[in-house]
Amino acid sequence: MMSRTSTISTFAVAAMLAVAASIALTRLGSAPDASVAKMAALAARATQWTATAPGRVEPRYGEIRLSAQSPGRLVELAVRVNDAVSAGDLLGHVDDEEVRAKMTAAEAETGVRRRERDQEPPSGKLAQDHRTAEDTVAVAERTLHSARVEFDRVLRAWRSGDKSVTDMIVADARKAVTAARDRVEAERSALRRFLNTPNIPLPTRLESGLANSRSDLSQVEAALERTRLRAPSDGVILQINPKVGELIAASPEMTVLTIGDLSVLRVRAELEERDVSKVRIGQNVFVRTDAYPGRDFTGKVARISRTISPSKISQRGPRRPNDFDALEVMIELDPSDAVLPGMRVDVMFRPDATAEVVPAKAEGKTEPAPPKTEAPK
Repeated sequence: MMSRTSTISTFAVAAMLAVAASIALTRLGSAPDASVAKMAALAARATQWTATAPGRVEPRYGEIRLSAQSPGRLVELAVRVNDAVSAGDLLGHVDDEEVRAKMTAAEAETGVRRRERDQEPPSGKLAQDHRTAEDTVAVAERTLHSARVEFDRVLRAWRSGDKSVTDMIVADARKAVTAARDRVEAERSALRRFLNTPNIPLPTRLESGLANSRSDLSQVEAALERTRLRAPSDGVILQINPKVGELIAASPEMTVLTIGDLSVLRVRAELEERDVSKVRIGQNVFVRTDAYPGRDFTGKVARISRTISPSKISQRGPRRPNDFDALEVMIELDPSDAVLPGMRVDVMFRPDATAEVVPAKAEGKTEPAPPKTEAPK
């Protein structure tokens, strides 16, 4: 891996090599030996870039570290390292027996409150429409919960190798969850619009009791969902830390799984402040790593930060006075199966896409024209 000292003196070394090669060629005439040719090749190779920066390879949108939302004993891990997952897939869950017991009680209470309310006739059309809107939202929420339970069951069977569960069945179950979620949002929006209608009668005591019981049931369903670990986006399982049976805490410091999108890899590089003017978006780069000596991986600059900040890649402890500030540059690598997330690399920025920075002239001011010189008579 290229050191910071060698990075600073890149062009000086290249110039020395070029001068040495030139002197050797001059002395030997037209028959240079192999050592001189090798020195010339090194000089040419050293001048293929205008700036260098250390970097680290990472997934397309960075590594996503998932922590548990609810503490407890981990009772299931539904995935393994290198498994491909889609957004919403069940990855594992903690013990949920207590939450399930509360859900049974909440469902029973809601059913009793619903029968009691239905025995009381509404006081008018607006009251009936209010009941209908609330019932529709409640049904949509219960449908979403049932769709998630069915999707988890189908996904478990598919991952276990059950041949009766095809890819089409899994896709249909995933679509059912999406459709149920969209319906919940639509019905809630319709209820909010209805509540803005003027002269809506106040709810009766039975209607209020049913609303409270439904709220308790929704809270229990939310608590049950927090015992689940789901994929926030499409990606690949990069790391699994705990094992089934271990106690896990609901803390961001305790990572359960790490996910990343490996469809595109990128490099997060840190460019020294003195080289800021040499980098442009779209500029071609090549990347080198100690894992593959003599092999270059290509890419382009995709994003450049708008601020200079302390270096993060080079830090190994508390900040020291000799630590440097850097500009974060994101490089999108060309497809390659050799580069892996987490690798430390050196990024070389090619000079072909760099452009000279011309400072803008001050408004209302013009530079004086150069003095004319007369030709000698």
